[in-house]
Amino acid sequence: MSGSKTTTRITIVVMVILAILPPVFLWTGNAFYLDLATRLVILAIAAVSLNLILGYGGLVSFGHAAYIGIGAFAVGIPVYHETYGGFDAVASYGGAFHILLAVGISALFALVTGAICLRTKGVYFIMITMAFGQMAYYFFLSIEEYGGDDGLVIDIRSELPRVSLDDPLQLYAIAYVSLVIAMILVRTIVNSRFGMVLQGAKGNNERLVTLGFNTYLYRLAAYVISGAMCGFAGALLGNFTTFISPEMMGWGRSGELMFMVILGGAGTTLGPVLGSATFILLEEVLSSITVFWHLPFGLMLIGVVLFVRGGLMGLFKGKGD
Repeated sequence: MSGSKTTTRITIVVMVILAILPPVFLWTGNAFYLDLATRLVILAIAAVSLNLILGYGGLVSFGHAAYIGIGAFAVGIPVYHETYGGFDAVASYGGAFHILLAVGISALFALVTGAICLRTKGVYFIMITMAFGQMAYYFFLSIEEYGGDDGLVIDIRSELPRVSLDDPLQLYAIAYVSLVIAMILVRTIVNSRFGMVLQGAKGNNERLVTLGFNTYLYRLAAYVISGAMCGFAGALLGNFTTFISPEMMGWGRSGELMFMVILGGAGTTLGPVLGSATFILLEEVLSSITVFWHLPFGLMLIGVVLFVRGGLMGLFKGKGD
């Protein structure tokens, strides 16, 4: 059996499990596990978006969690004004407006910051992405009207046609379908001419430039797409938690997203999903055993990165799909 067929079958099995288990959890009275699965799937969308630029583009962004925060606040701030007055017109647009706002602002922030960050490379790129992420963090931290460091409660979830996000199973279904679409979208981009140039620039940028490709614009476009996708994940996360704070966009959260991608297998379709699932499940299990769970958790992550080539997907095949 070829590595490609093995990967395809594993992907199908994992996605089928993610589709079946949450309804079973709800119907058997284990609502907690449904919440855990919803958080897993939403963060997997963010990890898939990061994988586009990290796994396929070789761009190590240490500020990607900023887009989660922007997306969440794009939901929370309009709802705040709907609830407490002063911006009643937003209510007529509902969830569609919230999602478009989250994606649009995230894409704009990625465009502006990416245009600057991509002028650098290596460790300088890592540091400047982290700097912009922290700028966003401190920006929302300084706005007292929206809770500042205390965060902001979302009193009303986004309203979508024929869908109630107050229903945990429907919220999970929206997140799950969004994850599948995100995976297909990234896969399609990677296999296109655009994706080939992006991957080629990761391997040998100078050669691509010599061949006449403006790799800067290709990378910037990928950066914007990645930011917009992550902002969408943030909008879902805001609706899921009904509470948002600047803490969700700190550099530590960006590091967690990077761990998810690397743990599962950077540059693979299923890797970010596997990494997100493993990361969240390990965090949940170890934290229930000891308050010092960070130590064994960190050692396990280091062990996988050092000794399992290609992350968890490397256990099934020799190289990225």
